[in-house]
Formats: sequence, structure tokens, C-alpha cells
Amino acid sequence: MTAIGNFKPAGLAALAAIGALTLAACSQTPSGQAETAPSTSIAATRSTLTASPSPSASPNTSATVGAVVEGFPQQLLPLMPGATVVSSSFDKASAPATAALVGSVTAPTASVMDFYSKALEGQGFKAVPGDKVGGVASKDFVRGDNETVNLSVVEAAGVSTFTIGANVAAESAK
Repeated sequence: MTAIGNFKPAGLAALAAIGALTLAACSQTPSGQAETAPSTSIAATRSTLTASPSPSASPNTSATVGAVVEGFPQQLLPLMPGATVVSSSFDKASAPATAALVGSVTAPTASVMDFYSKALEGQGFKAVPGDKVGGVASKDFVRGDNETVNLSVVEAAGVSTFTIGANVAAESAK
């Protein structure tokens, strides 16, 4: 397998699945206002959906909707207090290990960015200059030569939906 940037195909597949789930949870009304999917669809999905691996995914990749997947490195990527998990994925067997979390919280974008910036900086990650990609709040963090984390946040109707993904050494994914 070849790596694309710092991501291996299995990590990209997991992140793509999470991104698709996030996009499916939100839509635009004709007036341009964001409209979130009813919470009942997430609750109903929670007990019935588990992502099936892509053909290139590692057999050790696991993902789920509505919960933190078993073995997820919660010390590395803690869930912000008051946040709800939309989806999560984890592959400790890949090199680097990949973990991703999509959540939502009734807090402003700045609060989400601040919480995760402090959590990551407390673990030795350094923020890379830049706070946006286009109109989306986004922040990258690095530790050492090959550990990276990206955080992005979209806010609509008082709810911030965030995606945080990490590519780290397996021993860091605790």
C-alpha cells in the first residue's frame, strides 16, 4: 500500500466514512440556513449501524455511529464535556495509528477550538499557524516528526459539529 500524505488508505477510508456521516447529518434549506437531521435518526442509527470496512481498510479498523468505538484513545482525543458523539473510528494496527471522532455540542466554535487546543498542547502537540480552511474553522497540530492531529468545527443554529482526527505512533494511541 502507498501512503497519501501522512494518511494510509485505511485511515483515509475511515475519515471519509466519518465525513460522509457528518455531511448526511446536516443539509441546507433553500434559504441557505443549516438544518440538522432530527436526533431520532441518530438514535435509531446508533443501535443498527456499524460501518463496514472498505476493501483497502485494515481488518483492525473499527468504526461506529453514535458512540465511542471500543479501544478508542480517549486520553489522546477526549470528548469535550457536554458533547455528543456522532461517530468514531480507530485503527491501532496501522502505522501510524489513526483515530477520528465526530461530535456535536451546544457551544461556540471558539470554545471547541480552545478545549481541544489545550488538551492537545498539554500532550506536547504544537499548533501550526492558521485557523481556517476557506470559511471553516480548522487547526492542525504536530508532535515530533510524524504525529499529526486536525480539528475542524462548523457551527449552525447554536450547535458546533466538530471532527478531530489523529495520525500518531501506536504507543501514543492510548
